[in-house]
Amino acid sequence: MNRSQTDPFEGLPGHPMMWILVGSELLVFGGALIAFSAARIADPSGFQAAQDHLDRLAGLFNVMILVTSGLFAALAVEAMRRDAPDVARRHLAMAGLLGFVFLAAKGAEYARHIADGFTIDSGAFFTLYYLITGFHALHVVLGIVILAIVGRWPTVANIESGAVFWHMVDLVWLLVFPVLYLVR
Repeated sequence: MNRSQTDPFEGLPGHPMMWILVGSELLVFGGALIAFSAARIADPSGFQAAQDHLDRLAGLFNVMILVTSGLFAALAVEAMRRDAPDVARRHLAMAGLLGFVFLAAKGAEYARHIADGFTIDSGAFFTLYYLITGFHALHVVLGIVILAIVGRWPTVANIESGAVFWHMVDLVWLLVFPVLYLVR
């Protein structure tokens, strides 16, 4: 057998273990979103009333921030493939900086909810909202750390691995946003 018949990760960018991590994280977030949806089915009016307190524009702003940061991560990969590590580092820094912008915006959103009396104990909707979005925020923090590490040791495989994780963070928010903020 040749390698392509035995290596299911051949041709994927980055390190195979990153793909395993990303796959497992997508399963976890998928399960959380399914649990959220099941809880919504059990209490549709309660979830709709709670959802009306979310700031959809803030959620959309965060979509734009993370998608833009994903663009910078992709540009970092392309720069490294052209053997331009300094350019790749600048793109990674922009992706990470936008990650901090996301965290600041999410923190401001949490502060508004808490000031309005909506805490993790304010019913099933807000319990799941804080758990899912908080877990995602932890992944943003981890993604920023990963981007910093691969920027410190820039190889094509390292930067591809960091970008793979960062794109998973983007993808998760693209799934979280409509389920938590938009779907009725």
